[in-house]
Amino acid sequence: MNKQKGFIPGLEGVVAAQTRLSRVDGQRGELIIAGYPLAELAGKATFEETTFLLWHGCLPTQTELTAFQTELAQLRPLPGATLTLLQAAARKQIPPMDALRMAAGTLSLDMGERDAPQMAQVITARFPTIVAAYGRLLGGETAVSPDPTLSHAANYLYMLTGAAPSAAQTRALETYLNTVVDHGLNASTFAARVIIATQSDMTSAIVGAVGALKGPLHGGAPGPALDMVFEIGAAERAESYLREKLERGERLMGFGHRVYKVRDPRAEVLGIAAERLFAADGDMALYSLAKSVEKTAVALLAEYKPGRNLQTNVEFYTALLLHGLGLETALFTPTFAIGRIAGWIGHCFEQLENGRLIRPKAAYIGKTHLKWQAVELRTSQ
Repeated sequence: MNKQKGFIPGLEGVVAAQTRLSRVDGQRGELIIAGYPLAELAGKATFEETTFLLWHGCLPTQTELTAFQTELAQLRPLPGATLTLLQAAARKQIPPMDALRMAAGTLSLDMGERDAPQMAQVITARFPTIVAAYGRLLGGETAVSPDPTLSHAANYLYMLTGAAPSAAQTRALETYLNTVVDHGLNASTFAARVIIATQSDMTSAIVGAVGALKGPLHGGAPGPALDMVFEIGAAERAESYLREKLERGERLMGFGHRVYKVRDPRAEVLGIAAERLFAADGDMALYSLAKSVEKTAVALLAEYKPGRNLQTNVEFYTALLLHGLGLETALFTPTFAIGRIAGWIGHCFEQLENGRLIRPKAAYIGKTHLKWQAVELRTSQ
């Protein structure tokens, strides 16, 4: 295929939007969330605070936070038809991301399609209920009703297990959701902005974002990073195991990133969160093994792929942290969506303010001047 002048495959490097929500600096390994360095915000804020920050441009006062938390908590229960759909999907053993995509489109059934700010709250409040309910239904268990007295993160863990989480578990999940809440103009975020730019509804924009996230080139696969740690099993086996994979030309899951040319700042934040979680409520032997695998992998990647500076990415510690919280691997990407939804919606709000349809060009490279032939005269080509 001839590359025409001005054609940039995948829009690589093209600036298609201006945003106040996040800045990604891959060369410096820096992620800014609405003005706050990730390490300054993720481990301190509740998810409700971070969501408010993205949607309103500032952190809430105590009065604003209490009102926002109450509003979200009241919206958590699902429409009856949504739960029926999830039950049917579970009987067919539909993958969780497909079930989330299906269910997301039903969230306005009990109230109609309201304005964008109202639907933003509805969708944000109900995504954890969908994922938790479906996780239990897949396991043959009954869905647990949300508890309005618990925070957004604590309630999600409660709905997954039926037991109130510890403070350490809640803080770990808060940190994770804050860490993945926004990350520039990635594929799912761009999909949401394109859809909302047509003046479509918020539900449609979020369903489109979920569809984009479902693709393995975007949503990634945190599970294999942890599987690799389990297969290694002991620190003394790490070098031989990883060296064999590299000799076979295989990728080391959890290392390297398209944007970050140094260590992913999200891995740094989640690594600290995982250490605190495992020290309080988990298996420190597993955490220590993961740290050893990470150190060995980075050293071997420098040896086998010099100059590429392949460092730990967000998937490595995502897998360890979510496993430490008791989540099944199949729920890792849907849980990511629970965090990223606040960013998707923030971008939708920005795009609605902009009011401009996103309409890039396509360069035609096909034939011209073909002549019509009746069907009986056509031959296979």
